[in-house]
Amino acid sequence: MPRFACKDRGNRKNLVCSGNVTPPELRSDADHYDNEKMNQLDALKQFTTVVADTGDFKQLSQFKPQDATTNPSLILKAVQKADYQPLMKDVMTRFRGQPLDEVIDRLLVRFGGEILAIIPGRVSTEVDARLSFDTAATVARGQRLIALYKAEGISADRVLIKVAATWEGIQAAAELERAGIHTNLTLLFSFCQAVACGQAKVQLISPFVGRIYDWYKKSAGAAWVEVDKAGANDPGVQSVREIYNYYKKFGIATEVMGASFRNVGQITALAGCDLLTISPELLAQLAATDAPLLRALDADTAKALDLPPVQFDEAGFRFALNEDAMATEKLAEGIRAFAADAVKLEQLMLAA
Repeated sequence: MPRFACKDRGNRKNLVCSGNVTPPELRSDADHYDNEKMNQLDALKQFTTVVADTGDFKQLSQFKPQDATTNPSLILKAVQKADYQPLMKDVMTRFRGQPLDEVIDRLLVRFGGEILAIIPGRVSTEVDARLSFDTAATVARGQRLIALYKAEGISADRVLIKVAATWEGIQAAAELERAGIHTNLTLLFSFCQAVACGQAKVQLISPFVGRIYDWYKKSAGAAWVEVDKAGANDPGVQSVREIYNYYKKFGIATEVMGASFRNVGQITALAGCDLLTISPELLAQLAATDAPLLRALDADTAKALDLPPVQFDEAGFRFALNEDAMATEKLAEGIRAFAADAVKLEQLMLAA
């Protein structure tokens, strides 16, 4: 895991922190934007684009996020609520007789359209996880989703196609990006996945903070001390810091969006990240506290770090991923879970 330390290069202005944590004596007024009078959610918005991680679009307006993300599990959760069953039945009634995978895509686009009517920015809509190892099928599904959005009068610029960050998924994303379709690479748990995504010039990546935390906590067992692994010491937070620093150091334009949070401390430890996608429950917790919030990540600080450039071809990527037990396990687990929820969603649609 990455380590973070500060080096004194002879005077106060040359103190460089490799973890991107600005020392208290160097923090300026701009690092906190006088956010003592704000709740933490509003303060976070001064540093970071806040994204809502939900399929329940009726919750969105109270938090005023810029963007929103969905996935098969979130859509499955939403359609089981009474408020959304008429929407699901309407889609099934209108498109009954069409291939089931197309009807599911139409449901995803219907949710995406409802979300985009509320937020000013972009929505992420995910390709079927069962296509995670099929580059051509992923490209075709991404193109179809965009075509369905366009048929509803929604510009492609307001949609990110979510794709699992397998080697095949990353290559599909590169092809989609070349065609002007922007992508969000999800289920990202390792530095090698992030580097490959940067090489592919994808629009955005979603490193999963909470699931990384889960793996290390489970692996440590009784030896895990929560207070020692909180905030900047959280392994999921450290993973995102490493990726963010690398991207900013080498001018990689891909946006970094931390995802899958388990607690507010993980979120505040990443203040300054390009984007953070946050569940409604944690958004509410942020809005309920007015504790001061400091910037934790900073692009200018990252540019001063002494980091080597890295590249991965397919063989190097597969070996690096294989060497990372956590990332290998969590990627496989995530694909299986999203695929299982896709099957459950299909069954609900057929019963509608």
